Amino acid sequence: MSGWDRAWSGIALTIAPVSLASDRFDAELGASFERYGFAVICDHGLSPDVIDGALDRTKAFFALPEASKLRYFVPGGAGQRGYTPFGRETAKGALAHDLKEFWHVGRTLSPGHPYRAAMPDNLWPTEVEGFEAAVYGLYQALDRLGVEVLRAIARYLGLSSNAFDEAVRDGNSVLRLLHYPPVDAGAEGVRAEAHEDINAITLLLGAEEAGLELLDRDGHWLAIDPPPGAIVCNIGDMLQRVTNRVLPSTTHRVVNPAPERRHLSRYSTPFFLHFEPNFRLETLANCVAVKGSNLFPSVLTADEFLKERLRDLKLV
Repeated sequence: MSGWDRAWSGIALTIAPVSLASDRFDAELGASFERYGFAVICDHGLSPDVIDGALDRTKAFFALPEASKLRYFVPGGAGQRGYTPFGRETAKGALAHDLKEFWHVGRTLSPGHPYRAAMPDNLWPTEVEGFEAAVYGLYQALDRLGVEVLRAIARYLGLSSNAFDEAVRDGNSVLRLLHYPPVDAGAEGVRAEAHEDINAITLLLGAEEAGLELLDRDGHWLAIDPPPGAIVCNIGDMLQRVTNRVLPSTTHRVVNPAPERRHLSRYSTPFFLHFEPNFRLETLANCVAVKGSNLFPSVLTADEFLKERLRDLKLV
């Protein structure tokens, strides 16, 4: 890596099926995560048609009248499914709310599944033709890719390739369709205040508009500028706990646009890959050895940790 100069484009990594997994890929992916908490993955195999189909429906939904969108807001639902209106989410410790609205899609569970109490049913807007098929198709594609990334992480940590497979098979993973509307010159707050992600890993498809930044170790903000079509992937707080901060959950934000681009919306589609609700967030012994002590001695389930953080975000 070179030429950072307050901008960061990551290592251009290519991911292959696990049967063709490359030692070099595992090493470079893990090293990027260990140093920055972020990595950029190219040639990830996601179909452009799947990505574009979901993005087109995302734009169509957010273009609906506010009254139509509010039909899909669930009071008391902590924003876990359906629509969350503009101004509802506030980063932990922030005074002003984020300048965004979003839609959440989760895993579809069979009747009688033991996790149905923790993972509510999805909502699907009837006003946008093909929304369910397009958006859930993207959810499934990112879910599969996330498993492959976790397998590479497991190998980097010296674990078996499938060490996390069962932990995420029925994970409480969420696809967020994000809309950052145009920003008024005197707007209070930013599109997304500095924060860390709650989950295990996040897979983010590149946005059409700039603004994503990560906080480096030296206190400088680095603008993330991935190649077209690439996926930005970062470590979340849950995996940071499990790895005893060998893989850090890095603070990041989405800043407001330059004056000449304030009139433009920004769309992005982060996929938050979660562990299953009952998974215990216990530090790995080999990662404790690396750091010399256990930085997270208390043990929570993934669901307990999620609920704690949702309260911090003022969604509960």
